[in-house]
Amino acid sequence: MRIVGIDLSGPRNFADTCLVSFEEHGEEIHLMDVREGADDDQILEAISGLGQSEGIVIGIDAPLSYNPKGGDRPSDSDLRRLVYSQGGRVGIMPPTLIRMVYLTLRGLQLTRLLETLKMQYDLRIVEVHPGACMNLRGADAGDISKFKTEPLARGRLLDWLETKGLRGICRTESVTDHYVAACAAALGAWQWGLGKSVWCFALELPHHPYDFAC
Repeated sequence: MRIVGIDLSGPRNFADTCLVSFEEHGEEIHLMDVREGADDDQILEAISGLGQSEGIVIGIDAPLSYNPKGGDRPSDSDLRRLVYSQGGRVGIMPPTLIRMVYLTLRGLQLTRLLETLKMQYDLRIVEVHPGACMNLRGADAGDISKFKTEPLARGRLLDWLETKGLRGICRTESVTDHYVAACAAALGAWQWGLGKSVWCFALELPHHPYDFAC
């Protein structure tokens, strides 16, 4: 199985998008590729380059649907309650919130593009939340709250992700918060692909066509 984690940005700031891809080896996944600043075409190219012989699981950190009446989707409020009950304070925002609208737009567009690959590839898509994924799996809450601004927190989270089976992700050079989030997205996608999510809100057709998992 090949695993892809994508920390998606809005359609005008591709520089903040990061894609990481992994290959499964027993109870580990090994880093194969990193694409910083990927636009939609580069994401399709990266996934197409993984080959057709194995299943591909893609975890996307972006809303992949929105509530017809706006506000929280049932999945958003359910995940927020669970994270808060465990002391986490990661941001889980409604897809139609003004600051989220462009990210939601790109998430919808990207999944539409990825669906065109399904005739050639054994491909599955899941929405993920990297911060919640790390929180619910026991990562340090302080590091999660600071990793967007503090390099040391990013380094510690990468070390923690290594203990969860992600191999080859630690680097000697500085890394972006988007890289860390993409790796956490890959963890969530991998565990969902194995049926081992710590939380999963099942798809609800027709409005919410993808599972949301951590």
